[in-house]
Amino acid sequence: MKHQQPRMGSNRTGVQMSPLDARRMHEQHVELAPAAPQSPASAATSDMRARYVADAGPLGSVPPPGSVKGVLNTGVALISGNSPQLLLDKLGERLAFERTATRILDMLITKVRSTRGDDGEALVPLDQLLTMREQEAGHFALVARCIEELGGDSSAQTPGGDLVGMESAGLLQVICDPRTTIVQSLHALLISEMADHYGWEILVALAATQKHTAMQREFELALEREAAHLQYVKAWFERHTLGAPTAPEFPH
Repeated sequence: MKHQQPRMGSNRTGVQMSPLDARRMHEQHVELAPAAPQSPASAATSDMRARYVADAGPLGSVPPPGSVKGVLNTGVALISGNSPQLLLDKLGERLAFERTATRILDMLITKVRSTRGDDGEALVPLDQLLTMREQEAGHFALVARCIEELGGDSSAQTPGGDLVGMESAGLLQVICDPRTTIVQSLHALLISEMADHYGWEILVALAATQKHTAMQREFELALEREAAHLQYVKAWFERHTLGAPTAPEFPH
């Protein structure tokens, strides 16, 4: 199976495509730069952005518990010196990310099914992608259940959930774009898996700190699976980029 390679084509984005205009632009820059290291327009833009930052409120908030169980759990945690709102925020963050991670894999599976190598072989093992997809969906269900067990609302968007929703939207767009190749899509998936792996490390540490022993064990299992995801996505990417050997069988 041949590795996907970028092709040379009619790319006109570089300045070398218009050397005369490039020289004139450089001459203008040299002429204006000493007199105006920062133009009035850029200074005004910086001032406006600074005012927006000063006037802005927080990205969001963790909702108060809406059940008797949630009120009791929160009260006990606060008395114990813990920060239940921090754990709920990070759970909301993981929930939002796992939702997008599942969608990312759905789109990549569709792309892999419609893209084959010259010998008809799938460019990425489809069965392994399907396993990853089911595990990500399982992680989503796990986090939603843990939020509910703590008396929280799994349908609420926390600040962390809002943040990773914006962050991961770009990765989803890359894989949804029909022009991106499998290798380019794997690069986006690799970024996703790196962030996901670290997110589970944080959840394991928080669960241990706040003495949620059962949750900690479940989070550690999820972290093990995410470590495997990262290992195999990295191997797939290197296989198609560097011609590295095929990754070993994916663990179920």
